[in-house]
Amino acid sequence: MNVRADAVRNRGLLIEVAKDAFTHRKDVTLGAIAKEAGVGIGTLYRHFPTREALIEAVYRTELEKLCDAAPELLNTHEPEAALREWMDRFIAYAATKHDLKDALQAVIALGLNPFEHSRAKMTEAVEILLAPLGARTEPMDLMALLIGVAQNGDPAQANRMLDLIMNGVLHDAQPAELRSAPPAPAPR
Repeated sequence: MNVRADAVRNRGLLIEVAKDAFTHRKDVTLGAIAKEAGVGIGTLYRHFPTREALIEAVYRTELEKLCDAAPELLNTHEPEAALREWMDRFIAYAATKHDLKDALQAVIALGLNPFEHSRAKMTEAVEILLAPLGARTEPMDLMALLIGVAQNGDPAQANRMLDLIMNGVLHDAQPAELRSAPPAPAPR
């Protein structure tokens, strides 16, 4: 099934407008979101039959952007810089997720779980970023640290904490010469 280019554009625009609306305004209507996106309410409902479907799409889109950034960053940055940039992006993602908290709670109250696939996607993204460093850090340990930093709220302190985390990851990494060396022969 081919989706028309304007339909793809409208869906993306609705998600962007909704992200801004849900993070900055409590009782925004779907009609206001459609109007701000420059589409009719019918177009919004074709893409998102309920408010909760739109909220879940916003959350999933932000998650996908963050996770998809991992290989892209490795293509454009040295591994250390890629991981650090991704960690900065994670903090921004966490802030958006926090701002969506009330809207996401409404989705969860309906019995939906927008977080089901989050852990696996995040773990995969972190593994991608740690591998070139030879880091032996457990992906979920790094995620736990990042979540703690994200909850801090002080950008200057968060930056210092991310530097500390990077130092710990790099300290735990295998030296480059060991990463490229053939495995040692098994003892006899």
